[in-house]
Amino acid sequence: MERVFAYVIVGGGVAAGYAALEFTKRGVSHAQLCIISEEPVAPYERPTLSKKFPPARLPSFHTCVGANEELLTPTWYEEHGIELVLGTRVESVDVGQKTLLTASGETIRYETLIIATGAKALKLEEFGVKGSEAENVCYLRDLADADRLVNVMQSCTGGNAVVIGGGYIAMECAASLVINKINVTMVFPEAHCMPRLFTPKIASYYEDYYQSKGVKFIRGTILSSFEFDSNGKVTAVNLRDGSQIPVDMVVVGIGIRPNTSLFEGQLTMEKGGIKVNGKLQTSNDSVYAVGDVAVFPVDLCGRIRRLEHVDSARKTAKHVAAVIMEPDKTGEFEYLPLLYSKAFSFSWRFYGDNAGEVVHFGDYLGTKFGAYWINNGHLVGSFLEGGTEDEFEAIANAAQLKPAVDDLAEVGRQGLNFAMTGNKKIKPQTPLIEAGTSSLVVETLIYPWHATAGVVVAASVAAFAYWYGRRRRRW
Repeated sequence: MERVFAYVIVGGGVAAGYAALEFTKRGVSHAQLCIISEEPVAPYERPTLSKKFPPARLPSFHTCVGANEELLTPTWYEEHGIELVLGTRVESVDVGQKTLLTASGETIRYETLIIATGAKALKLEEFGVKGSEAENVCYLRDLADADRLVNVMQSCTGGNAVVIGGGYIAMECAASLVINKINVTMVFPEAHCMPRLFTPKIASYYEDYYQSKGVKFIRGTILSSFEFDSNGKVTAVNLRDGSQIPVDMVVVGIGIRPNTSLFEGQLTMEKGGIKVNGKLQTSNDSVYAVGDVAVFPVDLCGRIRRLEHVDSARKTAKHVAAVIMEPDKTGEFEYLPLLYSKAFSFSWRFYGDNAGEVVHFGDYLGTKFGAYWINNGHLVGSFLEGGTEDEFEAIANAAQLKPAVDDLAEVGRQGLNFAMTGNKKIKPQTPLIEAGTSSLVVETLIYPWHATAGVVVAASVAAFAYWYGRRRRRW
């Protein structure tokens, strides 16, 4: 069996939904576009798995509501003549022949292919530790993971959890577990949490707060093995430093790996992803890549980068549809990297590049503080905790404009005012931030136990868990 489409998107995550909407806006005809997804549901806003409050369930958080655009339910795809092939794994792709072979044995031929395969959570087994399949060991990447995590959390109230990792998933899950009255110990090999972004000073602020909530930190070591009961449930974690911690549940957040295996040996790879040009085109001119798998030029940083970020997924997807449908009217993709998070009462954003010297400012004993990164005499990155929308816009502008900095001490003295009083000619990208949404910029695969990669579906599940449990009791 063989079908032919002008455009095929392989992967059914956030990027697929936003690309589909942009294709329709630019006049794609019925039966021209096909989306193939391993997940059994139409593309949805992954951050809502853990962050949407008031609570939501499908179909209410299908794309593209995360950017205040249309809700793309399965009916929407049908009405617009877009073929959804769900619950289907692509076994192989031949970019030379422009064909895909699915697990069901169907061949799908395309004229233009968009790779939106996203990434998968790194599993413990990849590093020699067995136990991922135990009923009380959790990851968070998709709907099934969220369901499992909520179930385990509900069964462990008052119990003990070990969170493996010190990055986004780890920090936000730890907050959620504490809120759900679970005792938390975090284990990671670095000297402090979020080392790929946070300075020791910034990290210390958040770690102190977490400790005030009862979270214990074990730094400088990694998981070596689990202890199991007769039913295969994890009862303790063994660390490389020789210590053992009794547990009722384990949450693992040790990074992700882009899903590129279908294209290895066929397309140019770099930095753990698929290398594309400024128009998101791969080394094969009929194939494009977007979202977590794409490694593209970021002019602001002066180098190519791979960005794991829901905002990047949305914007690369929309841009690639524009490039394909209106190539003469569409330039190269321009992007201001950003990441953001909410946990407990915190709310911070980072824009730009965390390269060079760091200048801290603000009240690190209070609720509003930040930092600038200065590289080669210019401000290239800005971080702010507790800002207003105007203040976040100001630090975004500062990172976008890259003003010259001659006196670091003076910049530190001015603090937030340096950004607030600067040139505001450029309107920065201001994300729609769902409650608790987080994101992360990542350039390379992480050392096995380094957990700062994070995911588009960040892991603060408190609101979701509370609501989901109430709903389940009513069902």
